[in-house]
Amino acid sequence: MKLLEARGLSRHFGGLRAVDGVDFELVPGEIHALIGPNGAGKTTLVSLLSGRLTPDSGQILLAGEDITKLPAHRRVRRGIAYTFQITSVFTELSVLDNVALAVQGGGARIGLFGDRLADTVAAALTRVGLIGHRADLAGALSYGHQRILEVAMGLALNPRLLILDEPTQGLAAGEITGFKTLLRGLVPEMTILLIEHNMDVVMELADRITVLQAGRVLARGTPVEVGANPAVQKAYLGA
Repeated sequence: MKLLEARGLSRHFGGLRAVDGVDFELVPGEIHALIGPNGAGKTTLVSLLSGRLTPDSGQILLAGEDITKLPAHRRVRRGIAYTFQITSVFTELSVLDNVALAVQGGGARIGLFGDRLADTVAAALTRVGLIGHRADLAGALSYGHQRILEVAMGLALNPRLLILDEPTQGLAAGEITGFKTLLRGLVPEMTILLIEHNMDVVMELADRITVLQAGRVLARGTPVEVGANPAVQKAYLGA
């Protein structure tokens, strides 16, 4: 069964075809990496999938339901959580309040109030290792911990699909190691779509990889298959 499927998805900005007739799918419980050079259309594609952009043509299905015209907040309620490429925490709020606000504002798929909300927030922070920082201001966290806080904000929404846009950008080597361990622990209970430039992270974590170039799918397959693809080597990985 496919968790998410895009058929013939396109989005143009004037004469620029940022996403051009893309077919794409995710299956439950996988880590799927989306890679490609700068300007390949990765962020545009995930913005279409999450509802932050509307496609010019094509269709998006979530567990068989057509969500092509649904706005982002309604996709969140159907189980799609998205962390941004640029850190987007509320720096003047506590770590705990950031996660609670994400749950309340995002419209979790189950209603959460009072003790249930507190338990959900605490569980998300415990899972990512930030429970000891729950009273700290988010702005006082290191950059790496702010990125991890964003993951906690997504996890607290109880998503079926967690989309992570460049999550290891700016992280130190030790933080990346911890982040990889965290992601491995999230599957198979949820599906993860990972947009990532760090090829060591991609090759180690991904079950499948889709490669974009100039808004189109250049290749797809397992890390071994993609790594051995001559077209990918030429366009992105380096021969």
